Amino acid sequence: MALFHVRMDVNIPRDLDPDERAETIAREKAYSQDLQRQGKWVHLWRIAGQYSNISIFDVADPDELNDLLWGLPLFPYMDIVVTPLAKHGSSIK
Repeated sequence: MALFHVRMDVNIPRDLDPDERAETIAREKAYSQDLQRQGKWVHLWRIAGQYSNISIFDVADPDELNDLLWGLPLFPYMDIVVTPLAKHGSSIK
């Protein structure tokens, strides 16, 4: 498995239909919680004061991560930065 640090900044258009906005956010929550239950989305942290998060994914490879990110209902409204992670030689874990 491979770990990835992912920053997601959400920019939903202000003029998006309120019902579509609410439905998209509900689908996003269900999708992300399912990935968390599967152990693929291992950490999800809100960035205080922003509609952004820092997440850690544990997936097979970059292709799987790409597919998961493209599956996010809010993906069209996100700026995403992915950083692959490697074990650090000084880590005791």
